Amino acid sequence: MRSTTDLPLHYGKAPHWLTTRMIDLASQIFAILSEEHPPDWILQKIADPLWFQSLCCLLGYDWHSSGTTTVLCGVLKSINIPDIKIVGGKGKTSRKAPQEIVQKGEELNLSSKKIDSLVYASKMSAKVDNCLVQDNHQLYHHSLFFSASAWTVVQQGMNPQTRYARRYQWFNPSQFIEEPHQGITGIKTEKVMDLTAKQSKECRKTSVDIIKESPMRIRRYVHENQQTLDPYLGIASFVMPETINWKALRKAYEIQPRSYQELVEIKGIGPKTLRGLALVSEFTFGEPPSYKDPVKYSFAFGGKDGVPFPVERNAMDEVARILREAVEESKLGKKEKIQAIKRIAKISH
Repeated sequence: MRSTTDLPLHYGKAPHWLTTRMIDLASQIFAILSEEHPPDWILQKIADPLWFQSLCCLLGYDWHSSGTTTVLCGVLKSINIPDIKIVGGKGKTSRKAPQEIVQKGEELNLSSKKIDSLVYASKMSAKVDNCLVQDNHQLYHHSLFFSASAWTVVQQGMNPQTRYARRYQWFNPSQFIEEPHQGITGIKTEKVMDLTAKQSKECRKTSVDIIKESPMRIRRYVHENQQTLDPYLGIASFVMPETINWKALRKAYEIQPRSYQELVEIKGIGPKTLRGLALVSEFTFGEPPSYKDPVKYSFAFGGKDGVPFPVERNAMDEVARILREAVEESKLGKKEKIQAIKRIAKISH
């Protein structure tokens, strides 16, 4: 399942004294949680936007900025969570995820088949959020958390124009293409093409059908729509791309993909090509994609921007209860426990 969160984009780093304290506290919290819950329960909680943000607040990093994602993932990667491995990170570190999966997977004694499936999950989740949810955010952070039987991805995209980042969270979906998320959080925008939406199902099917036709015929479809879509749509983000990766399209034609997922897997098939196919599907064959932003929740719950997090109150109370019990059972000093519990109180009130 996948979730997303929009965050103000900040370029600074968390102070060393704070990350040191966060690491110490996180080690204590996850030692307790690991005694009481199996690894897959922890992975599912990390994929929950409410739980993830609550953990940030508990650890003392309550700034509602893009740093909550990168800092918390860095903190969790630096501690030991029994039977869970964490790979990837920010910038160039994110591209090391496949190699790290192999190394960490061997430490868990995973089979080569299981390791290959995790590498695929890492690459495919990134491609879906970069190419299928076309919301003008380019990924720059990617972390994968995994156990012997499940995985979670926490990744983040950047939109320098609006100075907002959007967080995408996945938990062990049964498939990658149609709404593999459990809840999407953020600031709604009108300029989104969501090719993962159920409403985009026929558009995806038509895109696969189009790709099976000759490249010359696809060129004609694209050329015809390039002449007509600008005045019709009036939205610069979703006019027919001026450039299409024809080499990748020719390769796709030769492969004859059986499904949209197989189409997305093909190297060179990126956001422009998928957008072009979706627009041909809409204006030539009458099967449009969804233009509705999949965001379902606002970002902050009682945060500095004053926007409430629209979740059930009992869900927030349950998060606070679990974290409070973990703090109380930890080996923290009395002062540290009191401060942590005060931070937890902000979550449920």
